[in-house]
Amino acid sequence: MPNDPILSPGTLIKDMGKLGVIYRVIESGTLDTALSVINWRTNYEIYYFDGVITIMGHLTLKRLLETKDIIVVDNKIDDDQ
Repeated sequence: MPNDPILSPGTLIKDMGKLGVIYRVIESGTLDTALSVINWRTNYEIYYFDGVITIMGHLTLKRLLETKDIIVVDNKIDDDQ
């Protein structure tokens, strides 16, 4: 499906030189909010190491990955912990 998640929680990213981590994938229609802009598509809650938190839409993240403005640094989950 076009809105299937492309990154999972815990994925470390580099966004224009800033390190961040995908904290949560908000699937279409799963977040209870009055803001309709985040109800109709998959979104990603990203925590950056400088303290900034953002919610980024699926298509925006996909485009930024394709143009390499966002780079996946690590997406492995350590099962030993």
